Amino acid sequence: MAANSSGRRRSRRARSASSRPNSFYLILGAIALVGVGGLAYVALKPEPAVAPPAELPADLADLGPAQPYVKGNPDAPVKIHEFADFECPSCARFAVITEPDVRTRIVDAGRASLSYYDLPLPQHLHSYPASHAAACADEQNRFWEMHDKIYEAQDSWSTGRTNNPKNIFRDMARAIGLNLSQWEECYDSKKYQKRIDANHAEAIRQGINSTPSFIVNGRVLRGAISFDELNRAVTEAAAAAQSGDTAAPRSGDTAR
Repeated sequence: MAANSSGRRRSRRARSASSRPNSFYLILGAIALVGVGGLAYVALKPEPAVAPPAELPADLADLGPAQPYVKGNPDAPVKIHEFADFECPSCARFAVITEPDVRTRIVDAGRASLSYYDLPLPQHLHSYPASHAAACADEQNRFWEMHDKIYEAQDSWSTGRTNNPKNIFRDMARAIGLNLSQWEECYDSKKYQKRIDANHAEAIRQGINSTPSFIVNGRVLRGAISFDELNRAVTEAAAAAQSGDTAAPRSGDTAR
């Protein structure tokens, strides 16, 4: 009798032990799913601007009009205005993953133009240097090539990775065939500081306070949106422009 009782106890312990790993793995799986979801949220959400950077003049009126970098037909019926920070991870995600399709299927197809406005965020120490690097490439008609290089290699030059991003930007300038002495003189002198600040000021005027943000014919879209989202906004804006509908966009999130 005692032997039977001892056997039953051993059997119960064995069943209990065999069930523990399953529960353990289920819990681990749930934690992993939450972690993946959290990473996806961080990657997609727009990055807020904490405060204007020190370089931004207090009197925005002295800056003059914004001077974005335009790709495509500037007279296209639909205009996509992108406000972005070169050091913003979500901006890089859009630039590397989504923007190539936007260029070929929307901009190059003549459906819309794309304008890039600098919006350097104060928490990113190398955003202004990156904007200077791109502006000086634009002086040699290579803005978009430098734009692509900067975003593709963001991990190599961003805050915390290096104390001197200039060397990395200079390598990019060399790779896209720029005149290096001209580019370096422009970069060191901060020749286009006023242009960068004017673009930033335009973001403030439009009520844009996070990156990336997009204005499509008056409608604001925030975050690293998908191609389908942007394509839908362009299609709706084109239809409204064709019909002569000048009413406010259906989205309540519009530019001021």
